[in-house]
Amino acid sequence: MIVPIVLPLLPFLYNALDPRLFGFPRFYWLQLAFIAVGVTCTTVVHRATRRRR
Repeated sequence: MIVPIVLPLLPFLYNALDPRLFGFPRFYWLQLAFIAVGVTCTTVVHRATRRRR
């Protein structure tokens, strides 16, 4: 669960205008990608730690 917390704290990842995706600068579409990474990591941790009935 450390990945979705640390990833947005690395400014060199999104501190640029290029590349653009559908006209949006990197900052905006990378924020949406961080959400997807967070959901994926949460799902993996949940499935790995849940107990079977």
